[in-house]
Amino acid sequence: MKFLSRYTPLQIAIHVYAWSALVWIVAELLTGTFSINPIQELEQRTGRHAITLLVLSLMCTPVNTIFKWSEPLKRRRTLGLYAFMYATIHVIIFADLDYGLAWSRLIQELVEKPRLIVGVIAFALLIPLAFTSFDIWKKRLGKNWKRLHKLVYLIAPLTFLHYIWSKKGDLLSLQGEVAKPLTYGLIIAVFLIFRIPAIRKALASFIPRRMVLPAKKDAQPKADTP
Repeated sequence: MKFLSRYTPLQIAIHVYAWSALVWIVAELLTGTFSINPIQELEQRTGRHAITLLVLSLMCTPVNTIFKWSEPLKRRRTLGLYAFMYATIHVIIFADLDYGLAWSRLIQELVEKPRLIVGVIAFALLIPLAFTSFDIWKKRLGKNWKRLHKLVYLIAPLTFLHYIWSKKGDLLSLQGEVAKPLTYGLIIAVFLIFRIPAIRKALASFIPRRMVLPAKKDAQPKADTP
């Protein structure tokens, strides 16, 4: 009971979901049911989970705007850090397991494949966001902290480009393996549009009062991301 009183259902759900990808991978490896192409499968699963967690972090502000539910604002940092964790695992698998840290080959691949350049840029931009996501950096950076964390608005589209370029298919004709990355792209676009002040204000005023969740008096959090 102490555990349930310390953590909210949303916190528990986030942690369970975040670790679910690794737990599922380990379970399949132990039972011998993993893919016949394990390295590629590991890359794809960790990359996809990183994008999903990033998208969920973007969803927190629209949820707060629509339903006046403040708790998701408290959980953005957790979702963002989990997204960074999986992105780091994704990069390590690619650089170490796939290419054996052969830097000359890796650089050649980066030069030849734009999807990798986009992915590297997105990951590089995630690093300062992850390391400055804690309260001490908010105090040190002041107003610059918010400016820095607005990089997520650039990172999200870059991850979409990296994802869709990694799939075989034609986006214009909607042929091949483009349905899933296109879905992610549309969700990212919607969430970013919701962040435009005029649209956010209009949306908040449009939502019926019955859809608004009751808020506790002490429920307003300090925003941990822009």
